[in-house]
Amino acid sequence: MFDEKPYLGKDYTPQSKPRATYAAMVSRLDRDVQRVVDLVEKKGLSNNTIIIFTSDNGVHKEGGHDPEVFDSNSAFRGYKRDLYEGGIRTPFIIRWPAKVKKGSVSYHISAFWDFLPTMCDLIGEQVPVTVDGISFLPELTGQGELLKHDYLYWEFHEQGGKQAILLNDNWKLIKLQVNNPQKTKLELYNLNSDPSEQMNVSKQYPEKVRILNDLLQKAHKTSVIFPFAHEKKE
Repeated sequence: MFDEKPYLGKDYTPQSKPRATYAAMVSRLDRDVQRVVDLVEKKGLSNNTIIIFTSDNGVHKEGGHDPEVFDSNSAFRGYKRDLYEGGIRTPFIIRWPAKVKKGSVSYHISAFWDFLPTMCDLIGEQVPVTVDGISFLPELTGQGELLKHDYLYWEFHEQGGKQAILLNDNWKLIKLQVNNPQKTKLELYNLNSDPSEQMNVSKQYPEKVRILNDLLQKAHKTSVIFPFAHEKKE
């Protein structure tokens, strides 16, 4: 039983018991994923089928969901719409018995823009030249050369505007209040020693901040569809 506070409904369907509803949804998801796995095995297609379980963002707080109750983010800070790890780090689970050893763990840093190149690599198709992603198929198969990103870059245009950049050595810079230069704030974290992003070390490493901020500016491409406030034309 949960101590419930009804969700009255704003943009989402009202829920009299949002915590119990969330728990039921997770249970149903677990059940239905298992149904897919069981059916593939029953058809004798396991070795020729790749099943991927993932998410488009970190834990959310919409629809009355309270992530703290279920410790949904574990040690990670932030939620959906944040550029802290809790908002952008997602599960990526692959079942491919013919190639991926059961219970194995990968520490390869990747992002969703790598998915298309990976699938192209898998089926022997040419990767579109406009795609920034890099195939991670060698990480799954153990064959071929695994290329890595020098960095990953994100931006978000709500909540004052946000940007973040993560180097392949796990140094990460987060830029907040991008739309208001007078309030812009830079935060620096080393995810190797601080995966929870609790220790902003920007004052201790000003040169690292400068390097990452310069790289962040180069990674950003101005968009007429999604401009930051200072990029909008009068």
